Amino acid sequence: MKSYLYVIGLFLLITTACNSSKKVIYLQNGDTMKIEEIVPQEIHIQQNDLLGITVNSKNAELALPFNMPTVAYQAGTNGNVSGTQALQGYLVDEQGNINFPILGTIHVEGLTRSQLTHLLEQKLKNGNYIKDPVVTVKFLNFKISVIGEVNQPGSFPISNERVTILDALSMAGDLTIYGKRDRVAVIREIDGKRSITYNDLRNTDLFKSPTYYLQQNDVIYVEPNSRKAEQQNINQNNSIGVWISILSFLTTLGILIFK
Repeated sequence: MKSYLYVIGLFLLITTACNSSKKVIYLQNGDTMKIEEIVPQEIHIQQNDLLGITVNSKNAELALPFNMPTVAYQAGTNGNVSGTQALQGYLVDEQGNINFPILGTIHVEGLTRSQLTHLLEQKLKNGNYIKDPVVTVKFLNFKISVIGEVNQPGSFPISNERVTILDALSMAGDLTIYGKRDRVAVIREIDGKRSITYNDLRNTDLFKSPTYYLQQNDVIYVEPNSRKAEQQNINQNNSIGVWISILSFLTTLGILIFK
């Protein structure tokens, strides 16, 4: 009889462990032999983006009027001062335009980085300003935010515009044990409209999600699971119990003093 109960207990333990692991393992239905083609997604320029644009040429003097000066910053602690230089950027206004030296107002909203690069090079050539322009465009204020049940929530600047939801969660120290792997939200604002897309990290369909590749200013929110809610309720009940005990003690003390 004892051995029979032992076998049942062991079976229940193994079953519970297997079910628990399925709740936290990422990409469970992946095929190790399957190779899928990755389709790169370029980021489109939006309002309030800060663009760093540099123009180069074999003749440096010709390119000079088209480049904004760099700004020097000094910062120091404990008497140690260090200087850094930062490239000034072009802020995309509410009409989706930037004001570029000599060329004037240019509409850039909706363009990709490579499209804007080509557009500027053509304008410099067609205007007979520079015969051999080399234009470089960068996003200077590209950042994503991760909040909710992660170990290190915060905002993270991105130097490479190709960043995935898994990259972002890695920057935030991964999910806590209380984070819901099957309901990770990506909040995105485009053209004055806000969308929320929920992703299941446990399924390889994640790679097909429109929010697998992140865009500038995306916010990732990881919901707490039921265990976290239960723990909070227990903590609240314990706090109430402590206050009731204190109040009871003070009441008893008052009766003894003024009796």
